[in-house]
Order: sequence, then structure tokens, then C-alpha cells
Amino acid sequence: MHADVDSSSDAPGLDLDRPVPLRRLVYLAEADEVTIGSPETDTYAVFPADGAELVRMLADGATPRAAAARYEAVHGESVDIADLIEALADLDLVRPADAPAEETAPVRWQRLGRLVFSRPALIGYALVTALAVVEMIRVPRLVPTIDKIFFSPSYTLVVVVLFLGQVPLLALHESFHALAGRRLGLRSKLSVGRRLVYLVLETSLDGLVSVPRRQRYLPIMAGMLADVLAIAVLTLVADATLGAADGVASFCLAIAYATVLRLAWQGFFYLRTDLYVLLGTLLGSVNLHAAAADVLRNAVRRVTGRPPLDLSAHHPVDRRAARWYAWLMVVGYAFTLTMFAGVVVPTAYRLLHDVWMRLSGQASVAGRLDSLALMLLSLGQTAAVVVLAARERRAARAARVA
Repeated sequence: MHADVDSSSDAPGLDLDRPVPLRRLVYLAEADEVTIGSPETDTYAVFPADGAELVRMLADGATPRAAAARYEAVHGESVDIADLIEALADLDLVRPADAPAEETAPVRWQRLGRLVFSRPALIGYALVTALAVVEMIRVPRLVPTIDKIFFSPSYTLVVVVLFLGQVPLLALHESFHALAGRRLGLRSKLSVGRRLVYLVLETSLDGLVSVPRRQRYLPIMAGMLADVLAIAVLTLVADATLGAADGVASFCLAIAYATVLRLAWQGFFYLRTDLYVLLGTLLGSVNLHAAAADVLRNAVRRVTGRPPLDLSAHHPVDRRAARWYAWLMVVGYAFTLTMFAGVVVPTAYRLLHDVWMRLSGQASVAGRLDSLALMLLSLGQTAAVVVLAARERRAARAARVA
């Protein structure tokens, strides 16, 4: 926040003797940093304590010249006030001069969020999960295993049902994130993203940085809570329908196993999963992923004899944590390979083997059509991922050009 530019330096369009019309701001002090943002625009940034003090002066109605003079009197250093105001404008924290003060609309679904995450509800979730675990121990058939996926001889039906069955559960996962945030008065946005070759739904809770750290954990963990609860309910429904309606039981166990795989995804520490966000919140990191990736690159550079990357650009908290988190990323890669060998390879082998046998004439016409439909579905998913990846690359290239 310190600079050797005098407070009298003018910027185009900036009147140092007129108060800056800032939006309604919120402040959250943690250690020697302060998160500042506005619920009106849902944009937030981290400022050093002295910079936040200067922003507060401007928000309280002090003119830029007066705020800079007061800052210099207290800290004994001049400040580039025009640069600070430009940064606030870039964050959309400065209201246009001719725009009236905006009334922030109340966040919807707050009451539902409080109900879903009330103490009685959480106790109920725990009891349902415990009952499902007991039933898995009592009835081993209920334990989610890879063979549960093939609940039908029609592979097209298996793929379609697993996909369609996961859509509402993905929505439940993200809605739990959103409701856990909305109960705190935070807005949320849902978007479609990509992790490696998989399409995913993502909930953005930008305002989460503006609440005390202890209140952030439930919104971060809420999605995994939804997954565990879904697995438990599906297991109990399968338990209740075994024998009487084996088709329903098989369907529930297939969806439960697919949800277990999605829950295991959280162990891919090299991706920005919910567990990564949780750990970053616990540590108070800024961009632990980037710092840990540079630590791993330096390990490779030492082996190959190349000069190491400079880690000083990373936040001190990230640099300290990256020393051990980098190896947790390696564990994530190992876990991915284990999942690939134990789940993806056997499943793909069975599908490809049976599809080949069917298309080579060792199946009925219905079996061949089923295999062709499966191939088309697989190609469609791959094409969707390629299109999304291309859009992300074009957006990143446009951002770099801008």
C-alpha cells in the first residue's frame, strides 16, 4: 500500500477535493489483512490493514486529498491515492457519479437455508447415515461395489440412467452449497465447468470471503454432506425393496455407487475440489494450488539441473503450506491412478469387450443397436468436453489480449 507518489498527483477525471462515491462496503479483518467488498456487485479483494484504513476514510466521506493527508500524518509516508481509487473502480466498488444509491435486494431462500441446516436437520442427517452404515454391515449386498453399475444388460440404458440419475444429485450437491451460503445472506451463481475430461456444475459463493472463517466451513462442506446423505437414502431404499422390487433396489445401488465415485473425486488434491477449498480456508491461504504446483516444478527442475522458479511472488502462507501440500497433490495423483486402475479400466474393458463381441456378430440386432447407441453417447460426451475446453481457451486468450 505504500508508494512514493505524492497525494497531489492528479488522475484524469479525479477531483481530489470531492468525496468518492463508494458503494456500500463490508469489511472483514483477519490477521494483518482486511477483505473489502460490496454485496451490490459481489466483488471482494484483500487489502493490507493500512490500505483498508484509507478505504474506510474514503467511505466515511473524506476527500481523497484529506484522506491521503491523514494517512501521511499517521504513517509518515505519502500514498498514491489516485492509484487506490483506480483499483477500487476496477473492482466496481466506486458508484458512477450519476447513479443513485442501490438498494440491495434481499437474498432469497434464506429461511429454507436455515431450515435445511438447522440443528435438528443435521442430527437427522447423521441418524440416516448411521442407519445406512448399519444396514451395509448387516446386508453386505448393499455395500457399493463396481458390479452394482451393471444393473441391466443394456449398456445404453446403464449409461443413460447413471447420467440422468446423477443430474438431480449434482443439483442437490450444488443446492446444498448455495443454501448453506444463502442462510448467511450470501448470493450464489451456478455455472457449468470442466475438470479434466468431465463436465461439472459449480456454485460460486464470492461473498463467502466476507464472513468470519468459522462460518465458511459448512457452506464449503455442504456439497459433500449432500452426497453422503444421498448415498445413505439410496442404500436404505434399496434395503427396503430387496426381493420385493429388485429392479428398484438395483437402480438405487447403481446410483449410490456412482455417487460414491463422485465423492471420492474430492481426494484429487491437484484439482480445486471442495476439500482443497476447505484446507485453503483452514490455512488462510490465497492461492495454495499455484504455490504447490511451483514447488513440484522446482523438485523436477532440481533433478533436471535447471534453475528453480522464484517462489517469492506467492503469499507467505502459501509458501509455507506448499512445502507439504505439494506432496499431498502427489498423493492425489496416486489416488487418481488407483481409481483409474481399479474402476475405469475394469469398467471400460467390460464395455469395450462386450461391444466388440456384439458388433462382431455374437449378439442379436437389439444388442448391436444398443452398442452403437452407447458409442454415440460416448462420442457426444467427449465432443461436449472438447467444445467447453475450446471456449475456455478462447476466453483465456481474449483475457490475455485485453
